[in-house]
Amino acid sequence: MNLPKKVLVTGGAGFLGSHLCERLLDASCEVLCVDNFFTGSRQNVQHLTDNPRFELLRHDITFPLYVHVDEIYNLACPASPIHYQNDPVMTTRVNVHGAINMLGLAKRVSAKIFQASTSEVYGDPEIHPQPESYWGHVHCVGPRSCYDEGKRCAETLFFDYYREHGLKIKVARIFNTYGPHMHPHDGRVVSNFIIQALQNEPITVYGDGSQTRSFCYVDDLVEGFIRLMNSPDEVTGPMNLGNPGEFTILELAEKVISIIGSSSKISFLDLPADDPKQRKPDITQAKDVLGWEPKIRLEQGLLKTIAYFDNLLSSS
Repeated sequence: MNLPKKVLVTGGAGFLGSHLCERLLDASCEVLCVDNFFTGSRQNVQHLTDNPRFELLRHDITFPLYVHVDEIYNLACPASPIHYQNDPVMTTRVNVHGAINMLGLAKRVSAKIFQASTSEVYGDPEIHPQPESYWGHVHCVGPRSCYDEGKRCAETLFFDYYREHGLKIKVARIFNTYGPHMHPHDGRVVSNFIIQALQNEPITVYGDGSQTRSFCYVDDLVEGFIRLMNSPDEVTGPMNLGNPGEFTILELAEKVISIIGSSSKISFLDLPADDPKQRKPDITQAKDVLGWEPKIRLEQGLLKTIAYFDNLLSSS
């Protein structure tokens, strides 16, 4: 008799984590969702609580956790500038102490462990698009560095545990992702634009809007997570996961206004410090090793995300 895999998802009530929990339950796994609810929400996983294979635990991973699991997805960390700059020391602690605690747990119970790293490790890149071999261009004492350097340190810890203890690790570098369950006030560009357009408010574009981003719909990203976790042990990453389709911020604003049919006008504000001018993943490795690439076009994903936020606003 094959028992279901027991999987721990830290940050499981957050945007990405809630979608991952749902996908793991669909694959007949037992899921322990851990979150301290700093940016995550019980509402994101409310529809999962009746599933007998789902358990929700309030816990902060800067403190050790003692459970028996087969796999760990470490997603816990505020991921938008508004939230991770709100308490930058705590952001660094979550990334560093949290990684140490989860790696220690994985070592104790011989679990395979996945780290949600970020394209922010590339900083304001001087190479475009960004391959995994690029070491990055990060301002190590800037206002964003608590997140950028915290994630870089977490990657270091993962590979040191891999080399020193033979731990089974998977490290994904996540690029801009969007979809339902995004926090409505996290300051990220897709959620900002959609909420402003739905309310016919000015769309706030920083700088002249010529900076670029690549937007991956959440279902595509979660598929990449699963494929990386299920890849052979010698596949450790770091591996870029994101959509290589590149758009200027101004193009995104115009798309959102057009799809919604909003009367919003675009308002230009000063560019924040250390905001990257370009961001686009080189996903050659993910294609070759995992057979993965995004399938959902920006317009498709925006329609689903707009419907989510429209429902959220109408019910609040």
